[in-house]
Amino acid sequence: MFNSTLAVAERPLSRRWLLTAATGLALGLAAAFPAKAQDTIKVGILHSLSGTMAISETTLKDVMLMLIEEQNKKGGLLGKKLEAVVVDPASNWPLFAEKARELISKDKVAAVFGCWTSVSRKSVLPVFKELNSILFYPVQYEGEESEKNVFYTGAAPNQQAIPAVDYLMKEEKVVRWVLEGTDYVYPRTTNKILEAYLKAKGVKPEDISINYTPFGHADWQTRVAAIKKFGSEGKKTAVVSTINGDANVPFYKELGNQGLKAKDIPVVAFSVGEEELAGIDTKPLVGHLAAWNYFQSIDTPINKAFIAKWQAFTKNPKRVTNDPMEAHVIGFAMWVKAVEAVKTTDATKVIDALPGITAPNLTGGTSTMLPNHHITKPVFIGEVRADGQFDVVWKSPGLVPGDAWSKELPGSKDLIGDWKTLKCGNYNTVTKKCGGA
Repeated sequence: MFNSTLAVAERPLSRRWLLTAATGLALGLAAAFPAKAQDTIKVGILHSLSGTMAISETTLKDVMLMLIEEQNKKGGLLGKKLEAVVVDPASNWPLFAEKARELISKDKVAAVFGCWTSVSRKSVLPVFKELNSILFYPVQYEGEESEKNVFYTGAAPNQQAIPAVDYLMKEEKVVRWVLEGTDYVYPRTTNKILEAYLKAKGVKPEDISINYTPFGHADWQTRVAAIKKFGSEGKKTAVVSTINGDANVPFYKELGNQGLKAKDIPVVAFSVGEEELAGIDTKPLVGHLAAWNYFQSIDTPINKAFIAKWQAFTKNPKRVTNDPMEAHVIGFAMWVKAVEAVKTTDATKVIDALPGITAPNLTGGTSTMLPNHHITKPVFIGEVRADGQFDVVWKSPGLVPGDAWSKELPGSKDLIGDWKTLKCGNYNTVTKKCGGA
């Protein structure tokens, strides 16, 4: 069931009610509102459907609608139908907080599935804490966070960024690094972690180039030329890309325009998947890389079934799947299991129940929600194919537990998140104090 505006069904009125005073009629209709509110369990969907991030986030709204429809076909949840409440924060970071408050306070949603960028997640955090609601966040991010009200189903740096750099060092023999990102918290913090990691591995400061461009950046000619020059000094060079949103389209087009091939300077992306590549000519990009925890091309029965359901739901046999979609699949399944376990959608009880909950991922394994509110995930590195899909060239031996706090940063290396036993998101294992002190 999908709801974007609140509608109240008309109720038949008896002749006696037709003769009552207008005030009595108003009271009778007002009484219909709480009855309607109790008919369904509402689920908030907080993804940008317009603006620079719509290229990535619209498909996450669609997959949530599919998952809710599927659950309703199974009988719903706790004997009630689920109702999707969709809002559009329009790639406007302050608007995310306003829409989150609206979903929780006005629409009374039981949980929210949403956000892509870390700046949007940071924007809504105070709202979820104040109103004690639940956010499932499905996108890779910079770590350095473990909040009671947030469940992080995307990758932490140790589940994406660090393995990607290790792969490039070992397999591609890369010694020179361009850390290219969009100018906001996720790329800046991730690159801070990667810079520390690279230096610890013996990379010289002059062999690390870090650059940021704004959201929606379109003129990449100068920047790609600079990358090409940086990589032309006789040392194997790679680009680690944390470029987000629709800026990826002109970036990859310019790589092709300037003949920057993967065999010369490979690009490994953390925010580019099948959905983003669907909008561009990928032939010049063959061999460039992406690091994710899921690819559509992974051949498992559960993934094949998911792809078929997705394309049937969208009525589009060419509609692609991607990693953040899988994160929503896992997060939604975990939320449903937790609600069924505690027999209520009460946020406090569901939050307490989620650590330890498991759900199948689409690559053939089973993911577990950890006490730090991150999950276990496999790691894959894929090469871009001419058809916009990926060939997996490396995968982790097993599932990797998500680290909330990076071992590479001095202020974080002693911190852990543990909401099950310690009831703390930043417990210092040295001082034995909560709060990171």
